[in-house]
Amino acid sequence: MILYENETIKIETETSQIPWLKIFTQYPYKEMSEVPKHIRTEIYDVLDIIEKEMLSYYKPTKINIASFGNYMPHVHWHIMARFEDDSCYPEPMWGAKQRNADLHLPDFTLFCIQITKRLNNGK
Repeated sequence: MILYENETIKIETETSQIPWLKIFTQYPYKEMSEVPKHIRTEIYDVLDIIEKEMLSYYKPTKINIASFGNYMPHVHWHIMARFEDDSCYPEPMWGAKQRNADLHLPDFTLFCIQITKRLNNGK
């Protein structure tokens, strides 16, 4: 689901047991070094907002921020709130499952509303 969109970036949610957002460039740049500086700056500003909101709202063990793009050669970033008792921790969410998790986290929809408000109000 698209959470936020403007002419340069869009933010999507990822269906997961943990809070997980993804930032994409609107144009399919293959590498971050190809992205114009003003868009790189915008991405870093948005990453900062999302990370701080995740830390405040969820109080996770760790925030993971990743940009791989091997299967999808289009610049994008994953921002995930990680918890010691999530199913894969300390492995990446793409890694081997470590346990059956039953997380009881604050509402993701309300978190998304907060993020959207922050982004629409000029950060």
